[in-house]
Amino acid sequence: MARVALIDDHESVRLGLEAACARDGNDVVFSGASVTEYVGWRSDNNAAPADVVVLDLTLGDGTTVTENVHRLVIDGSSVIIHSVADRPAAVREAIAAGAAGVVSKASPIGDVVAAVRTVAQGELLDNIEWASAVEGDRAFADAQLSAREREVLRLYAAGLPLKVVADRLGVAYSTAKENITRVRVKYVEVGRPAPTKVDLLRRAMEDGIVSAEDAGDG
Repeated sequence: MARVALIDDHESVRLGLEAACARDGNDVVFSGASVTEYVGWRSDNNAAPADVVVLDLTLGDGTTVTENVHRLVIDGSSVIIHSVADRPAAVREAIAAGAAGVVSKASPIGDVVAAVRTVAQGELLDNIEWASAVEGDRAFADAQLSAREREVLRLYAAGLPLKVVADRLGVAYSTAKENITRVRVKYVEVGRPAPTKVDLLRRAMEDGIVSAEDAGDG
């Protein structure tokens, strides 16, 4: 059972999601209109952070998606963006801030529940809305990795130890390590830092270097 929070400034959307999540066996611990309201609820009730927060891309309180996602991720929750998905730049910002993926508000409610289940298991979403947002903003995917850097990243992010990556590519361990270091530097330079291996997997999936199937095999 996942602990789920729903943040959307449309009550009808929240009520529908709440019922669907509950039917799927989740515990909806919070339903409200803003991240500030959620954080206040956490503080007032000394409650643990939700496992998954389903967050509307654009709230009516003047906050930005970047600050909302960042607050929630830092607080310890995984974030799914629930969006009309017609604003690629905003979706890109959400993903760059650490969101686990995007689900369109036009999708069947069962898709949203399935996304909650996936993210609650610690997996990233690999869906059409995410891909469309990336493809719609060329700057997002442009870390300008070399062919060798892409290959090292593909194997390493998919789960192989760096020594195995080096052996498979027929290069020295120090060379493979240097490639990963350069990859991290290049992602920082385009505003998409990847300090951990999980972050590198996220970047590789965003850029189409690693597929969900590759990540599952790693």
